[in-house]
Amino acid sequence: MQNSASTLIIPVESQVRELDAKLLLACFAAERGFPVIIGSRAYIHFQAASIPRGVYLAKSMRHLSNLMFLILRRLGHDIVAWEEEALVHPPAETYFTLRLSPVTVRNVSHVFAWGQENVDLLKSYPKLPKNLPIHVTGNPRGDMLRKELRPYFDLAAKDLKQRYGNFILINTNFSDVNPFIPNIGLFLPNQDSQQPKRLGQSGAGMSMAFAEGLYKHKLAVLEDFKQLIPALESAFPDLNIIVRPHPSENQKLYRDIAAQCIRVKVITEGNVIPWLLASEALVHNGCTTGLEAYVLGVPAVSYLATLNEFYDYEFQGLPTKLSYQCFNFEQLKETLSRIHVSEIGAADGSDRLDLINYYLAARNGPFACERIIDILEASGYKEKQPPAQSVCNYLQGWLFTKVKAALTYLNMHRPGPNRSGYHDHRFPELSVSDIEHKIAHLGSLLRRFENIRVEQFSKHIFKIST
Repeated sequence: MQNSASTLIIPVESQVRELDAKLLLACFAAERGFPVIIGSRAYIHFQAASIPRGVYLAKSMRHLSNLMFLILRRLGHDIVAWEEEALVHPPAETYFTLRLSPVTVRNVSHVFAWGQENVDLLKSYPKLPKNLPIHVTGNPRGDMLRKELRPYFDLAAKDLKQRYGNFILINTNFSDVNPFIPNIGLFLPNQDSQQPKRLGQSGAGMSMAFAEGLYKHKLAVLEDFKQLIPALESAFPDLNIIVRPHPSENQKLYRDIAAQCIRVKVITEGNVIPWLLASEALVHNGCTTGLEAYVLGVPAVSYLATLNEFYDYEFQGLPTKLSYQCFNFEQLKETLSRIHVSEIGAADGSDRLDLINYYLAARNGPFACERIIDILEASGYKEKQPPAQSVCNYLQGWLFTKVKAALTYLNMHRPGPNRSGYHDHRFPELSVSDIEHKIAHLGSLLRRFENIRVEQFSKHIFKIST
């Protein structure tokens, strides 16, 4: 390992969704000579001033990151980014105000796009810096869907089959209207109906008209799914029903439903991929798991009993278009019955293939991880760190880090539903041996990563190197 190399800083927000893919990227980077810091996003932010100068990999460029990006730059870190939610996004006008900030984007050195559609969308952003490089690399989460790495989930999928038998998987994505903690929803709680509504974290950047329409639609679809869960149990007496809420959702609603049923279970453990592979079929409504199911060859059905063509097709259209579409329960029952008796498999066709090829690159050839590291190497980050900031800038960044960490800590531990519980829900405690086991498994499939070392950097944070 070259001491002069930039440290690649990889924050993880949702462990079950992101960790495996980002560990794969960390291994490719370490193998090429980059020291890597990976772990909880919140705790990496706490330790930002203690990490050697390097390249911070951001998962979004929202205005909510303006302050953190300023801090990182003051500390001497460069920032590269991808857009975590690029595969399922609203129309451009809303996407730009919701997911992009002129201030944040100006602080980014490179953007790694999931596919050509992502590039076309970003290049239409009126405030995009003229010389910002956007690279079609694919994404490490896409790498985990490839055939080479599918066996990574075989044991977990086999275990799920043994534990839960034959089951239909229901993935929900209603955190806008059923949030884990109130302020991450589409609207902040409002005790006084006379006061104007205020947008919550997931709605920050939306127009009020778009947010109100989306809220009304999501509430209606949530009601459909509340009725759907027990109805599926009755319709398929030989199958279990597994409900997997979005990591940002409040699970109580689903657990209350499951308590009134016999074969319904609410489970959030682990990555969604083994759950998909173990299931007979996926039922969703515009959820990214519909895309993942398509790539994996797993039958997926988008349940559209309450249809709003604007939100269902213009906003959440990709996973829906890649799935069978059912507009009432009888259609859904018939489709699932045909899947159950192997009369039909996963949705296919040339239109769907063209669609996935437009949205998702690196489905074969070099992995997305390799393409990303190629760009970091070509940009000189392997040979040297980003230039040091002035003493004044660094001290300002250090002070901001400490103040922000203290305020965040207080917010995480306030009474009632708080950020600490939310953090631990999305990023449970991990040990060095947990990380080593995952890396060994990845390495055995790809026949590499034998020399990768894992060390505890601090709480919830690990150093990956050779």
